[in-house]
Amino acid sequence: MRRLLLVPLLAAILTGCSLLGQDAPCTKADADSQVSAVWRPADFGSLDAAKIRLCVRGTCEERASGDPDDPFALLSVRLPDGVGASTAPVRLTVTSVKSGDTVVEDSTRARLTEDHPNGASCPPTVRTATFRAHPTKGLTSPRGMRLQG
Repeated sequence: MRRLLLVPLLAAILTGCSLLGQDAPCTKADADSQVSAVWRPADFGSLDAAKIRLCVRGTCEERASGDPDDPFALLSVRLPDGVGASTAPVRLTVTSVKSGDTVVEDSTRARLTEDHPNGASCPPTVRTATFRAHPTKGLTSPRGMRLQG
């Protein structure tokens, strides 16, 4: 009789099931809602040849284009905690460091994707979007982007 009771209990423990109806413990990964742009520094010329500026909902971040020998560079704009929107206005401006001229200017609406880095029932809930900063086309999809020269 004891074996009949212990076998289901052991099976429940080994498969991660809880007899008390509690979910598995949440992991502790932290994440922020953000919109990001990724690019190949070589696309913009020599070392730090351009300034990349990304603005989302009026908040802007800027950095140099980077070393052409690096496979990619990234710039992110953090969104407010608890952002509930499904879209956000995004603007990209690329300026030549040498001349000060605007090389690329583009804007669009980002479709924010909801993500749960610690599991569906665990906090935080974040919203993200990622674009490629293309040297002639502006904001494009990062899909298929080769990160090698």
